[in-house]
Amino acid sequence: MDFNIFIIEDDAAIFASLKERLEQWSFHVTGPERFDDVMSTYIEVQPQLVIIDIQLPMYDGFHWCREIRAVSKVPILFLSSRDHPLDMVMAMNMGADDYIQKPFHMDVLLAQIQAILRRTYAYREEADDLIEWNGTIIDMKRGLIRKDGQDVLLTKNEFFILVVLVKAKDKVISRQDLIRKLWDDESFVNDNTLTANITRLRQKLALFQLDEAIVTKKGLGYMASTL
Repeated sequence: MDFNIFIIEDDAAIFASLKERLEQWSFHVTGPERFDDVMSTYIEVQPQLVIIDIQLPMYDGFHWCREIRAVSKVPILFLSSRDHPLDMVMAMNMGADDYIQKPFHMDVLLAQIQAILRRTYAYREEADDLIEWNGTIIDMKRGLIRKDGQDVLLTKNEFFILVVLVKAKDKVISRQDLIRKLWDDESFVNDNTLTANITRLRQKLALFQLDEAIVTKKGLGYMASTL
């Protein structure tokens, strides 16, 4: 599969460096034509991954993350020089999949990109189409859960966490194991990222009165219980 990466970055030098390096790995790289109308180029390109800086002309990266997430569950990775923990939490709460601070090591960024693409696209191809859990249907192809005709769309990480826990069938999965399954190498990940994803997943499950079905086992990890 050919992957198109859409980079929303106004620093021309950084964009050029990223484009050159990623194209060496056979990725197609594009960026917005105008920073006041990012969505037009995004819709035209239909990328498999979006990389966003926070500080941008006209509207910040959080704005474009919200706009993209409203119409797509494409993986989103923030790349920013801002190092305040609230920026990371805000990005994750808006549906971002990862957050890397500048300056960054290109090999680490490449590893993150490859891991995101692998778990997003390769994993889905191997999965069964539908899973039943507590009266809900987990739709593997569409990345959503459904009950009584109501659909709730999950981000890629929320969906992956739910499927891993449900397939474990009432067994506890440790935080370390979840991090390894999600990000391949836990050294690249802040533990707060997992907590933010679990919190968001529970909030969405609450629409089906299933927020308590994701159980925290103190000192051990999480499990998806059968109610």
